[in-house]
Amino acid sequence: MGNALPVTRAGNFAEWYQAVVRAADLAETSPVRGCMVIKPWGWGIWERIQQDLDRRFKETGHENCYFPLFIPLGFIAKEAEHVDGFAKEMAVVTHHRLKTIDGKLQVDPDAALEEPLIVRPTSETIIGDAFQRWIHSYRDLPLLINQWANVVRWEMRPRLFLRTTEFLWQEGHTAHVDEADAMAETHRMLEVYRTFAESVLAMPVIAGEKSENERFPGAVSTWSIEAMMQDGKALQSGTSHYLGTHFAEAQNIRYQSAEGVETLCHTTSWGVSTRLIGGVIMTHGDDDGLRLPPAIAPHQIVVVPIVRGKPEDAAVLAYAESLVAELRALSALGAPVRAHLDAKPAKPVDKRWDWVRRGAPVIIEVGGRDADGGQVTFLRRDDLVRDDGKANFHALPRAEFIAAAAPLLDSIQTGLLTEARKRRDDLLVDGIESVAGLGDYFGPDSEDADTAVKGWARVGWSRPTGEGLAAVEAALKPFALTIRNAPLDQPADPGRCVFTGDKAVEQILISRAY
Repeated sequence: MGNALPVTRAGNFAEWYQAVVRAADLAETSPVRGCMVIKPWGWGIWERIQQDLDRRFKETGHENCYFPLFIPLGFIAKEAEHVDGFAKEMAVVTHHRLKTIDGKLQVDPDAALEEPLIVRPTSETIIGDAFQRWIHSYRDLPLLINQWANVVRWEMRPRLFLRTTEFLWQEGHTAHVDEADAMAETHRMLEVYRTFAESVLAMPVIAGEKSENERFPGAVSTWSIEAMMQDGKALQSGTSHYLGTHFAEAQNIRYQSAEGVETLCHTTSWGVSTRLIGGVIMTHGDDDGLRLPPAIAPHQIVVVPIVRGKPEDAAVLAYAESLVAELRALSALGAPVRAHLDAKPAKPVDKRWDWVRRGAPVIIEVGGRDADGGQVTFLRRDDLVRDDGKANFHALPRAEFIAAAAPLLDSIQTGLLTEARKRRDDLLVDGIESVAGLGDYFGPDSEDADTAVKGWARVGWSRPTGEGLAAVEAALKPFALTIRNAPLDQPADPGRCVFTGDKAVEQILISRAY
């Protein structure tokens, strides 16, 4: 059985990724460079992600709200480090009207705004402005909000889902009485992301603190979850930031303590985006297309009736419809089974391969023999091909399949996580003790470089700052390497720093990244 895609992961991982996005019908580029149209199957995945995360946010005490897309330039400028971090990515609105001039529709030169508006790259500043109005007393704290929104960060090298000029995300923003409470929130939301990534996306991640040079602009500390893709590169998949009192000082976010003292709030922010869909593709996809964890598959079980314009087609369709109805009455992974009948007029083999490319976890084909014999013939997307290269069809009596459907979906979900975790752990490299050793392992970043999959290096780190940190960045640059994070789980003895030779205070992960 040949592959469903024209390119393989081993042949060209970047082109393979784009091929999966197209073949799975997830998204397409828009007329605006760097932006994307998310198609129904891709949107269905995002809906599942959004719904599950939204439930988790509300269970941890957060409420949803919404803030404007446009932010006054003056708000951004109040926090110097923040504006420096995003200056090159900001889209700016300077006029409010168009006008026909010399027969051409142009910007009206007389319609300049008194103050330019920034199309939000993130909302700390405008939400901070609201916080300073909403918060008066310690009784108002903690203030815990979240918004689901779009943001714009001008992207020079776009790639669908991974890096686009406009993307969708959620951003949580909270205010607290002190550092301890704010840090507890920072870690609580990091753990929400970690458990979500592993239990829902079946994407194993390592949670930890970002290095000084990788912090969110204006943050005191930034924490991330990092996932390893099949090409060995890291994907930062979620971040949680402790902002200290920096934004509170800029926005005058204060509360009156129980003792009557005016005190600055400590704030946090945290977010994940549609980049998670790119992570799912690169974690689970194969050379036949996407493989979706059942927890986020818009359709978990797809039933394809095999009809050929014959009298028995009516019985086949009736059998398929009743099977879908019976499956929808079941519950799996904490929700009703999402079963779908694909009755569109196309060849059954074409429909089967369409759902293979889209990554539907279970694909059932119903023919006349199945209907007559009360049988279910199906494919598991996570175990598609037999050792002899043929499609790995399974067959069960209908009642047995119905009884096994929920455990089957659970097994696929668990199996994808186990597979991805093993691959990651196999590619976590220890024992590198110098920059030269990093160079020997990863090799130079060039077209002639070794194309073998390289994983992550786990090395000692003494937390150099200033010129020392700049020297670290310069040493890593020729190999296109970055520090991903310092994992929460640390060994008793982290060894010696791979850069300075000093005694390490912790271990960090180093890799190439998206």
